[in-house]
Parts: sequence; C-alpha cells; structure tokens
Amino acid sequence: MSKYSARLKSRVVQDYLSGERGGYGEVGRQHGVGQGTVRKWVAAWRAHGEAAFKKKYSFYDGPFKLKVLQFMHTKALSCRETAAIFDIRNPSAINVWKRRYDSGGMQALEPRPRGRSVKQPKSSAPAVSSKSDEARTKEELLKELNYLRMENAYLKKLDALIRSESPTAQRKKRK
Repeated sequence: MSKYSARLKSRVVQDYLSGERGGYGEVGRQHGVGQGTVRKWVAAWRAHGEAAFKKKYSFYDGPFKLKVLQFMHTKALSCRETAAIFDIRNPSAINVWKRRYDSGGMQALEPRPRGRSVKQPKSSAPAVSSKSDEARTKEELLKELNYLRMENAYLKKLDALIRSESPTAQRKKRK
C-alpha cells in the first residue's frame, strides 16, 4: 500500500510537466518527496496516464511473468523500464522472476501459496496402534514401555532443572 495518495501523485506530475516549478529535484522538494520518486511517477504517468495511480492487483500468474521476461529480453530493456511498460509496481520483482526462471524454468514462475505453511508436528513417539494391549506383540509392548519410561525420566529432569533455576534467578534479581 502506497503512503502517497493518488491526488498527490497527480499534482506532483502536473507540476513537473508544466515546467514552471523546475526539475525532478525541485518539484520533489516542494512536495516533500524524493527526486527518484518524482521521476518514477512521471514515467508511470507517461506510460499509463491517470490509471498509473489507481490501486492495482499485485498477483501475476506464470504465463504473464514469462511474457514480461521475454519482452524485456527481446527489447533489451531494464527492469525499471519493463515495469513501467507493464505497470508493475515493484521493478525488483522482475529480477526475482528472472532468477527463478533461470534456475527452475517455467515451474519456478508459478505462484506459490501465501502465508505460513502448515507443518505437521514431528513426534518421535511410536505410532499408537488401534490394537488392544492383548492383541499386541510382546516386542510392541516393550517398545512402548521403554518410550514411556524415557519420556517420564525426561519430564522429571526438566522439572528438577526448572525448580533448581528459579531460586537462583530470584536471588539474582534481588541483588
């Protein structure tokens, strides 16, 4: 989300294009934005007009990304120029697409799921069998017994460690 409004962007571009207020730097100072930002807004305005400052959807599918990369390659354009032509907000995204395509081909350009991945908890516990205890073999029962003993010992040691550290932590705070 841009921190600048579309109205401000249009006003800055109009001030620059009128030529009465100076170059990129001077117009930027008058409006409190950087010279590079003014240059980017003017380029976007020249390529797309008023639509350049409207909110855009930032999801690009694999075939679109490939089309952008091929266009950039055949016309020998920079990422910034290509982004202005295709109305892509973040020119550095094109570099990311290029690296992915070079390393993984078309599959690497396909969109990946967003958000955190759901990870299954890794449990070293033996799988709980749906068999009753009577139906399980002696080996299965001994394996489970051994696991439960180890778990119990671990929890006892953890509890002892927590109890031994809490009085020392309190004494350190009092000093």
